[in-house]
Amino acid sequence: MAQAAGGTSATYREVLGATGALLPVISFFGRLPVAVIQFGSVLLITRTSGSLATGGTVACALALGQVAMGPVVGRLADRRGQRSVVLCCSLLNALAIACYTLGALAGLPTPLLVALGVLAGATVPGIGPLARARGVALVRRGGADERVVNTVLSLESTMDELSFVLGPALIGVAAFVGHPAYAFGAAALLVAGCGTAFALHPTATAPALKGPPANKGPRARRPRMPREVRLVRLGLVLLGVLLGGCGAGITALTQKLGQEDQAGLVYAAMGVMSAAVGLSMAAVPERFGLALRWRVATAAAALLSLLLIGTQSMPGLYVAVTVFGAVFAPNLITGFGLTERAVPRERLAEGMTFAASAFVGGQAVTLAVAGRLAESHGPAAAFTVGSVAAALAFGVALLVKAPAGPGVTPVAATPSGSGRGA
Repeated sequence: MAQAAGGTSATYREVLGATGALLPVISFFGRLPVAVIQFGSVLLITRTSGSLATGGTVACALALGQVAMGPVVGRLADRRGQRSVVLCCSLLNALAIACYTLGALAGLPTPLLVALGVLAGATVPGIGPLARARGVALVRRGGADERVVNTVLSLESTMDELSFVLGPALIGVAAFVGHPAYAFGAAALLVAGCGTAFALHPTATAPALKGPPANKGPRARRPRMPREVRLVRLGLVLLGVLLGGCGAGITALTQKLGQEDQAGLVYAAMGVMSAAVGLSMAAVPERFGLALRWRVATAAAALLSLLLIGTQSMPGLYVAVTVFGAVFAPNLITGFGLTERAVPRERLAEGMTFAASAFVGGQAVTLAVAGRLAESHGPAAAFTVGSVAAALAFGVALLVKAPAGPGVTPVAATPSGSGRGA
């Protein structure tokens, strides 16, 4: 056990040696605004409009704006480098969040709020998935093995989980102190400051982050995305549906029990457990392959999600979400790991942002649909939606085969391919 812990610590030190100690800190605070605006949009719009339905509609529009433009941001980052793309998007996103917040406070009509929400989502700089792509490329450039790559993905997923714990907490504190808009103001400042720092960090122009020289000529085509990438995206959509169903069920159950103020704490309990397990994923042996790992993780998610359906009390809810949280990070880490292994090297950033968008899209749509189901048929209906999605994700995982090799190769090797892009 001690040897495993020591090996894991050494692997994390190797990752930090490649990225620098400051980059993970910058990327964590840079992705925090996404959690704030996604979770807080319902509260902000509901507070200012007096309508929960309007809050859900606008929040869904914001998420779908991010889903639609996320892959475009990744594609531009692959072609032009992360520096200019992230810098531009960060400043635009800060402005969009500010306009969105002011529009909500001004009581603008719903169509205008939807448009501002789409703009705030569409300009998200995608720091989370781009940090994954950057970290993987940096350790691959140094000749790292699969365990080190898995550690990068574990660290990034853990930071995602922690951001989605701290984001709701910031919204809750802002709402308690005065108004959810305070948290949105902080989010605008964070994305402007930390997004700029992430863009200007020296690793943004590392040679390994750039694809091989682009083929010239009008007929030049990008390498095709393999079948496995598309299957993994479908699995991530279903995992988003799972989390969206759980989120709607948690909100509905806490309201039913008269404890709606504890919804954020319930999310936090799930997120903390998921983050803790995510960090430990670096210790998983390489012989426990990604395809098998995903099958086990999705099967565990399908089984443990059943605990939520029968939950009727706050203590039971805390126990159920904490246990369930233990299997969520392994699912996301493995999904991103399979993506990294399968995507062509020249399309790594696009592949990572598309994977993240698939997950967010499934979650956003389900939050709106499952929320209505929960209002009509109770929290168990929303939890059931998530459980069915987990079972379908397991079915998809059975179809996924482990990619033959890493999608990112050392700089000296510049594989090229032809075919239509995804």
